[in-house]
Amino acid sequence: MSIPKEPRQLMINLMYLVLTAMLALNVSAEIFNAFKIVNDGLVKSNGALDEANGKIPDQVAQLSKKKAELQRYADLSKEVRAYSKDASDYIQSIFDNIVDEAGDNDGTPYSEGDYKMDQGKKKYKGIKDKDVTTRILLDQGAGEELKAKLVEAKAKFLSFVDEEDRASVEANIPISIDDAEWQAAKKVSWSDFNFKQMPLGAVEPMFTKWVNDIKNSEAVVLNEFMSKVGGKEVVFDQYKVVSSPKRTYVIKGEKFETDVFLSASASKASNTGVSIKVNGKTMPAKEGVAKFSETASSTGVKKYTAAITVTNPVTGEVKTVKNDFEYEVGLRSVAVSLDKMNVFYIGVDNPVSVSAAGVATKDLKVNASGGGLKLSSTGNGKFNARVTTPGSSKITVSGGGLQPTVFDYKVKRIPDPVVKLGKFKGGKIGNGSFKAMPGLIPWLENFDFDAKCKVQGFNVTRIAKRADPVVGTNAGPTFKGKVANMIKAARPGDAYLFEDVKVTCPGDKAGREVNSLSFQIK
Repeated sequence: MSIPKEPRQLMINLMYLVLTAMLALNVSAEIFNAFKIVNDGLVKSNGALDEANGKIPDQVAQLSKKKAELQRYADLSKEVRAYSKDASDYIQSIFDNIVDEAGDNDGTPYSEGDYKMDQGKKKYKGIKDKDVTTRILLDQGAGEELKAKLVEAKAKFLSFVDEEDRASVEANIPISIDDAEWQAAKKVSWSDFNFKQMPLGAVEPMFTKWVNDIKNSEAVVLNEFMSKVGGKEVVFDQYKVVSSPKRTYVIKGEKFETDVFLSASASKASNTGVSIKVNGKTMPAKEGVAKFSETASSTGVKKYTAAITVTNPVTGEVKTVKNDFEYEVGLRSVAVSLDKMNVFYIGVDNPVSVSAAGVATKDLKVNASGGGLKLSSTGNGKFNARVTTPGSSKITVSGGGLQPTVFDYKVKRIPDPVVKLGKFKGGKIGNGSFKAMPGLIPWLENFDFDAKCKVQGFNVTRIAKRADPVVGTNAGPTFKGKVANMIKAARPGDAYLFEDVKVTCPGDKAGREVNSLSFQIK
């Protein structure tokens, strides 16, 4: 087996933040399609490995009959197969649980409720869900359990091999945990480095790759047993080009880097010749793996073609397989959206969403100024804004490599309410209905905030037939004293004027005069 020494557990390390407001920026469907292409290739590779590995124990058993001392390799072959299946199933079960919790969470992974139809294609319902991966793999500790399983698996596979051969076999075991990498990145843990804020669609090929590592390790050990009993290494006759990028979404100016390798390849011992080219240029390969990198100098979707030529050491047959891959280059960007209206109102909570593509929420710095603006965080990029002075205010967002970006907003007081008598704003009204009204009510029409205004007072004039006008002053919204008696005295043909109506709304320092009302009693 020609297997990479170093794991590519970071084959897809997508850094982005899904925006949650009107100005939200979503990871493109093309990127998730790229994840699927990588995963599909690995799934096919796993199938080929299973088929090849399944034949070896019988071959070892047959060849071991030559000498009694070789029987232990036949017995160990069965143990290797059983352990490989258990380890693969364990890794797969973690991802199965993620799929279920991101779907209908009915305890049955891959049920109909775990999928959705998107442009005629069946996809995971939670394909973009990064909260469920963070919760299960970080918060619930499944990521560190996975790490421990991978460490255990490498040690277990090596334990099957004769002690004097372990050093040479270990060089071909692809399972490896690089603690130095996540520590150098100043992350909290291996799980934090690999899984934090990673969407389900990006995590899937990572798990499939770890299953691939288990099956490749199984093949390495089984082929070692074949060599012990006098057999030959298995040479695969079907090949798949795999590009394993560390990230498929990069920021302009950053470097795009990927591993290009043959997913079902052969080891050095088989003398299999492997030549790798990217965009027509031959790449140096180590253990069947070539690294391709280029600087992202402009934005947009970038494509590259990888070709691998393989010479079969047994038949001498030469095969060349190629595949096209792509990645997307974007710019760091930030958006601030007011969740209700594009203006700050005095006296009420103004909900605000702040988010940035390519910048983690914890790295964002949000500052406020003008209009007495104060922001209080409610979590996950959400804030409540309170203002005190009409005019203008600014929100400045920076951090995480993002240049300070300023957003300007107007600050206004709550609009004037419309005062009504019950549901009436004026005109003709029945005598009985008029007398039944308890007072005036201020209404904030077409205003999305939870705010209530209060009536301070008003003047009432009653104009009856063949009588002088009677004027009364009322304090508060409810009819009282003289004004209450004037209302009770209403007769058909009378006219009532409500004037000098004053109200106060949240944030007001003094009352404001609003609309007058005029009624004709019928």
